[in-house]
Amino acid sequence: MGSNSFGSIFRYTTWGESHGKAIGVVIDGCPAGLPITEEEINSKLDLRRGGKSPFTTPRAEADKAEILSGVFEGKTTGAPISLIIYNKDKDSSKYEPIKDILRPGHANFTYLEKYGIFDYRGGGRSSARETAARVAAGAIAQKLLSTMDISVYAYIQSIGGVSAKALPSTDTIREKTYASTIFCPDEEAEGQMIRVLDEAKKDGDSLGGIIECQCINLPIGLGDPVYEKIESILAYAMLTLPATKGFEIGSGFAAASMRGSEHNDAFVISESGKVTTETNNAGGTLGGISTGTPLVFRTAFKPTSSIEKKQKSVSTSGKETTFELPKGSRHDPCVTIRAVPIVEAQTALVLADLVLKHRTDRL
Repeated sequence: MGSNSFGSIFRYTTWGESHGKAIGVVIDGCPAGLPITEEEINSKLDLRRGGKSPFTTPRAEADKAEILSGVFEGKTTGAPISLIIYNKDKDSSKYEPIKDILRPGHANFTYLEKYGIFDYRGGGRSSARETAARVAAGAIAQKLLSTMDISVYAYIQSIGGVSAKALPSTDTIREKTYASTIFCPDEEAEGQMIRVLDEAKKDGDSLGGIIECQCINLPIGLGDPVYEKIESILAYAMLTLPATKGFEIGSGFAAASMRGSEHNDAFVISESGKVTTETNNAGGTLGGISTGTPLVFRTAFKPTSSIEKKQKSVSTSGKETTFELPKGSRHDPCVTIRAVPIVEAQTALVLADLVLKHRTDRL
């Protein structure tokens, strides 16, 4: 199995399975001298942790990362940074009764066809458990970006068709997002989302949603014009996350129904005397290169595949059967919620790599 690494200069590789002894990540290319602690990394992991809301999995992993290498006296040394997170609240017994049935919406069918073997315990390598390693790596990327005053804000834009209204201030977004049990900064929409989540949960079903992300204070010039446009790298990165089904930047698919006179962002001079745009339909990028205006994109997540309803399926021996989750199974009724800190982390990992690459673009 290849393709477990991402990035060019700031490059990371994750390892481990959902019900294995541990998961972890190795980060290569992080500049020396960056102050970082386990506490900073674990504060980000705590945002992703399950068991804190009725709308997330009751699997209560502590998610405490340990730094094994690459940090000395509180600062990065330039050597590979290795982080480990031990799995402590795994229960593989619930997967034994269903190990020979293809789980609707899950990867065991394709894994078995491709590799001839599949770790059915929680989905093995295909589990969203892998994203904890990305969040740990992302904490270091976010710390690196903070030295350049670059911020990344992700939040729930919609769940089950209920959408949040736009908020004008990034400070307000950050404050309200983390005050919400479902990471939605719009209090009115949050209440409606909780109601539809409750309904879906009572029905033994699940919901999907959309996460919006804003990147603030990016320098002009990140990304390359052809195959490594900033939006194409972000789309690639977001669609590597489990359960993702769509990506759009700026006005996104709405641009297809607009006229050029509506969509074009007029250039103006800001109060500080810099060139900027009057609107931001392009989402902070032109020709695949960042413009310096806020980079705004959205990622769509499908409904959680593990639901309590009975579903048609086929056994691994090729017989039609019915699939039903064993009693006591632990799953998120909406994976979009815990994906907010994951999207933030993955975005920071992309930007950290692009910022370092940008330093080689010109003398």
